[in-house]
Amino acid sequence: MLDLFYLLVILQIALGLYSLWDGFQWLTLVRRRLSSHAGFYTPAAAVICPCKGNEPGLEENLTALTRFDYANYEIFFSLASNSDAAIKIIERVKAASQRPVHLVIAGPAQDCGEKVHNLSRAVEDLPEKFEIMVFVDSDVRFSKGWLTKIVAPLQDHRIGATTGYRWFIPSRPFGSGGFASAMASAWNASIATLLGNRSRENFCWGGGTAIRRHAFEDARVQDAWAGAVSDDFALTTALIRAGKPIIFCPECLAATPHPWTGRSLIEFTNRQILISRVYAPRRWMMGAAAHLSYSLTLLYAIWVIFRVTAQGDPSIQLVLMTSVIVLLAAIKGALRTVAVGEMLPDWKAQINQWSWVWFMLAPVVPFLFSWNFISSLLTKRIRWRNIRYELVSPTITRVLSR
Repeated sequence: MLDLFYLLVILQIALGLYSLWDGFQWLTLVRRRLSSHAGFYTPAAAVICPCKGNEPGLEENLTALTRFDYANYEIFFSLASNSDAAIKIIERVKAASQRPVHLVIAGPAQDCGEKVHNLSRAVEDLPEKFEIMVFVDSDVRFSKGWLTKIVAPLQDHRIGATTGYRWFIPSRPFGSGGFASAMASAWNASIATLLGNRSRENFCWGGGTAIRRHAFEDARVQDAWAGAVSDDFALTTALIRAGKPIIFCPECLAATPHPWTGRSLIEFTNRQILISRVYAPRRWMMGAAAHLSYSLTLLYAIWVIFRVTAQGDPSIQLVLMTSVIVLLAAIKGALRTVAVGEMLPDWKAQINQWSWVWFMLAPVVPFLFSWNFISSLLTKRIRWRNIRYELVSPTITRVLSR
């Protein structure tokens, strides 16, 4: 019993130290990119935003898209139907915008995700004058300088795409749904630090990715989207196959205020992990191994401590060793907290208010991940924006109900 305890705990401490070192590397990358100049590469860009239905903060999010400090861009909102609830909001945003705003009605998706279908149709109808395509989500609140920063690195034609990532800002008091918001933010924060200097390990985030049109066509992304439910994983796979690197831009972190409930938290996190199982099995297996081993080790350690204590033997050394695992996870979370404070200065007040989330909940997050990984083994069905899908394979999606 004790031999297994020491083996498992020492292994987790070693992994925790490596993870902490990786966290310091990530913080260094963030600070280096934040101190660098964005550059002056500003070709004609098309900002493509698929929309579906109304959601909290939608008008503010879409309005932010019209206020980028970028010299030459136009906005394309793509929806499946002209009766969508988002149409009225888009019309108000368009009327107030000083930038050209276009509306694309894609029609219903038949054998792929609705978001993928909306994006695909928008790209098909895109005028030739646009050299850059930027894909964004409607639930993200972008800063004025975001577009300039995400496009600038693409002046290097060897780059396949540039990507940012989201940062969930808890938007409910802790006592009334705030715990779900806090857990969603802490869960998501751990994924943000997977992106970094290693372009081969990076992935495109569908909520904020920029790509040169020629790179999009050379990688045959439209073919990769055919039959897919995940726009970003399919895009990532296409770029990897084409040998085109994906560059993470931490200066393009985007705030995402979102009200969560326990049900929406479980649905969202389960869906994300199931999608990764289907589209990125190697990444899924590595994540499953890391989070399940962490969770099982802590549960086993707690059981051993209680058993040793019940037998009347000293257990302080066992408690201290187990505490090191938790402490390392919390320190990694603290590093993320420091980084996000520097990356999102416009959200300083909210970040200070919720700063405890990202280090105090970091040791708990692997247990939620473990549930997500187990759940992803039990089904291939998801619900996304009130549409139910079955993910048969990366290229085959069944639309079950709308």
